[in-house]
Amino acid sequence: MSATTPTEQAIDLVWQDIYAVRSRAPLVHNITNYVVMNISANALLAAGASPVMAHAPEEVADLARIAGALVVNIGTLSSHWVAAMQTAIEAAHMARTPIVLDPVGAGATPFRDATLVTLLDTAPPTVIRGNASEIMAVAGFDANTRGVDSTTASHDAIEAASQLAARTGSVVCVSGEIDYVIDAAGRVAELANGDEWLTRMTGTGCSASALIGAFCAVQGDPWRATVSAMSLVAIAGEIAGGKVRERGQGVGSLQATWLDALQLLTRDQLAAFLRVEGFPQ
Repeated sequence: MSATTPTEQAIDLVWQDIYAVRSRAPLVHNITNYVVMNISANALLAAGASPVMAHAPEEVADLARIAGALVVNIGTLSSHWVAAMQTAIEAAHMARTPIVLDPVGAGATPFRDATLVTLLDTAPPTVIRGNASEIMAVAGFDANTRGVDSTTASHDAIEAASQLAARTGSVVCVSGEIDYVIDAAGRVAELANGDEWLTRMTGTGCSASALIGAFCAVQGDPWRATVSAMSLVAIAGEIAGGKVRERGQGVGSLQATWLDALQLLTRDQLAAFLRVEGFPQ
């Protein structure tokens, strides 16, 4: 399967979701890692959402109940953060708040893997987003993980993602050169946008998970919400990568240009850049 020129319906649906985030400014509660707090918050703001970054066990349940979505990212783990994540997930599940899990570095250490088992047992996430190695590790497949980087192509994780979606009921997003969005009903969307320089900038994957949370807050179908969020992330990256290279700049300038593109993306740009297959269904 290869991503193709989208239908007008696909463009309309993605644009409706982008507009909904911009117009409704959903509150997204992030329990995320030290490395990406700033860029994830800025990405949410650029897209039109409202971020809160909080991990104190004393307040996470209250925030999870009032937020439009909860995003849990295990990038920089510690025991008290794990406890806060459990508390927030329990509260969000009870409140029917969408939950996005980013299993950063899954498969890298026993502590990280045990934490993921604990979190998945607490309540099933609405969406699980990770690179190919991470998704394969969470699904119980053999995966080659190098720190938080994937050593596996995204298409090699499709079967693992499908099994993980069937087992958890979650939408599973495998990000990479090609992004795959898979749900328990067997829907599979393939997105072929993006720019290779995004992999050389800290926080784009984690920001993608945060943005999926924002889109799940305004779109009741989490599969569609994930497709729309990943489309925005990747197309903004593609536009930004082209601009910085035209200006003779490098990845140091990419972050600001990417944030600009998240904020300023137009429907005409979406229609010109979007390359998707399997959406809608």
